[in-house]
Amino acid sequence: NAIRTRTLIDEADVVVVRLGEKYRQWNAAFDAGYASAKGKPIITLHPPSLGHPMKEVNAAAMAVCEEVPQVVQTLAYVISGALPSPRDGDAWEPIADRLGKGNPNP
Repeated sequence: NAIRTRTLIDEADVVVVRLGEKYRQWNAAFDAGYASAKGKPIITLHPPSLGHPMKEVNAAAMAVCEEVPQVVQTLAYVISGALPSPRDGDAWEPIADRLGKGNPNP
C-alpha cells in the first residue's frame, strides 16, 4: 500500500487528504507531509473537531474543507473558476454591509 500511495501522490496534480475518526489520520498526515515535500497542492478534509490536532497539516494545505461538497466546490473553482453559491442563499449580504459602513476594517 505504501508504494501504491507514494506512486499516486507522485503522479497527482492535487492531493486530497481525508482525516477523521475512522480514517488512519496519522498515516494520512504523513502522506500529506510527503505530498507537501514533493510540492503537491493539498486539500484537507476533516470534521471541525480535528482542526486543532491537524493544525500543522492544515497549515501546509492550500484549502481546508469540512465536508465532501466543499472539496468538489474547491476543485471546480480551481479547474474552471466557478464559485459556489453563497451558503446563506438569497439571504446573502456582503460582510461590509453586515458590519456597517462605519467599520474601519470592511
